[in-house]
Amino acid sequence: METVPKPGSNVPPKKDRLQAKKKKPRRYWEQETTGTAAGASPGPPHKRKRSRELRPQKPKRNDTSKKFRISKKPRELKSPGPQRTFSGAQDPFAGPAPVNVEVVRKYRRIDKSKELPHAKTKTRSRLAVAEAQEEETSVRAARSELLLAEEPGFLEGEDGEDTAKIRQADIVEAVDIASAAKHFDLNLRQFGPYRLNYSRTGRHLAFGGRRGHVAALDWVTKKLMCEINVMEAVRDVRFLHSEALLAVAQNRWLHIYDNQGIELHCVRRCDRVTRLEFLPFHFLLATASETGFLTYLDVSVGKIVAALNARAGRLSVMTQNPYNAVIHLGHSNGTVSLWSPAMKEPLVKILCHRGGVRAVAVDSTGMHMATSGLDHQLKLFDLRGTFQPLSTRTLPQGAGHLAFSQRGLLAAGMGDVVNIWAGQGKASPPSLEQPYLTHRLSGHVHGLQFCPYEDVLGVGHSGGITSMLVPGAAEPNFDGLESNPYRSRKQRQEWEVKALLEKVPAELICLDPRALAEVDVISLEQAKKERAERLGYDPDARAPFQPKPKQKGRSSTASLVKRKRKVMDQEHRDKVRQSLEQQPQKQEAKPTGARPSALDRFVR
Repeated sequence: METVPKPGSNVPPKKDRLQAKKKKPRRYWEQETTGTAAGASPGPPHKRKRSRELRPQKPKRNDTSKKFRISKKPRELKSPGPQRTFSGAQDPFAGPAPVNVEVVRKYRRIDKSKELPHAKTKTRSRLAVAEAQEEETSVRAARSELLLAEEPGFLEGEDGEDTAKIRQADIVEAVDIASAAKHFDLNLRQFGPYRLNYSRTGRHLAFGGRRGHVAALDWVTKKLMCEINVMEAVRDVRFLHSEALLAVAQNRWLHIYDNQGIELHCVRRCDRVTRLEFLPFHFLLATASETGFLTYLDVSVGKIVAALNARAGRLSVMTQNPYNAVIHLGHSNGTVSLWSPAMKEPLVKILCHRGGVRAVAVDSTGMHMATSGLDHQLKLFDLRGTFQPLSTRTLPQGAGHLAFSQRGLLAAGMGDVVNIWAGQGKASPPSLEQPYLTHRLSGHVHGLQFCPYEDVLGVGHSGGITSMLVPGAAEPNFDGLESNPYRSRKQRQEWEVKALLEKVPAELICLDPRALAEVDVISLEQAKKERAERLGYDPDARAPFQPKPKQKGRSSTASLVKRKRKVMDQEHRDKVRQSLEQQPQKQEAKPTGARPSALDRFVR
């Protein structure tokens, strides 16, 4: 009997109806199943549970001798798909940002075109790892260029205007107050002429006059560090690894002072010094003397590393190559010689002028060298193996002093005039056709140097010291871990300890520093040949004996070594027997007559 359902019997109760109407709130990480509202973010896809279907299991391997298996096929890295954020939006610029190839090439130091011949697999793998690390380092350095806030300055004239006619007063009026304060003149005619030197950080300035005046100061704040009179002729001054030590070449000996003007050392083995150069990465102080000797003094231990006789008379022209720490000496016969403390003879001799050489300068990249001579010629040479002149200019008055800036500008002092030539960039040589800037001084020039990390040229002359503004001369950004002009005393001490631990030995100074990281194949083959001549046979000519494995414990390590040694001894005995058979046999003559006497030597 069928009953008619009562009206409202299928309707759930009121409480159940409220629960059915109430919707569970959706979190932003959950995916909406019924569809998203207009304008709402869909969110990331919901992770589905893996189906627990039974998969056919692989049969187990019975042999357990090989626990690990190395696949010969390289693993293919799966390209990552578009990454999704919590909001569900996709990254429109997925992956690393692109890097300019030219910028990466600028920071690259390893030449991948050179391959090592006859290299073992292990050596090739190590070289591949080193190249990969170098590539990663160069890419990171290229990306970090975005953090360099400063840009190099420049001086650009109007249409048809010659920048050489722009005076220093015009530049001072155009720049800001902080840059205008870097131009100054020190009137010191009483003790001139002067030689000057900037510290590696570019913050401190030291100068010495011919009549014994020596001073050091912070030229940015104009704070005087020390000022003394040594009562003797001063020929050159040079900061050592930091501004706390100062080397002064006096008339007789070499003296070392601290930043308070207190004399610390008197090096009497370096006498009659005319020029000084300091090699910062090797802690070597190079001195050129009137006696014709080039001396290297290790300031970290206080010992003479090398004393080389140039055999060219008085040495008054000297500079260093910042790229490879090779010393360049100019001689009176028109040649320039390149020296290293590891060699007693010059590495290279270049005939530059028909007369004596007056000045030599090398740029920061080590590619170009500028020389001036008594023939009133200014020449630029290529130091990348050819040593040929790139350009020549005849000056009305010969240049007595030359200096390169960090960005490749060349300054020349001719009497009381300073001319500056500029190029297209840092690695390009300066163009000698038209000067970039010209300035006339109140006395004859006796020293030139560009200040590091500042667009300033320091000039020492007979009237004192002049600081010129040269836009675009220096690198605008400095390495805070290497040359920090704002470092404190504690930071300087920490840097000194680190620099001493990373000191480069003097024996590694050579023309091409990149050759230190390569294998000398020629020397290796020569060593093998000498070894074969000394032993009488080539031990590497035949493959070494490898005993065959035997059973029942007869292939132990001790038995294999005994069998190898037995074969080696047998081969050695055969070679010795063969060499003895080849030698002529000397037969001793036996006397047949009476007993020998001491008077037999007079018998003919």
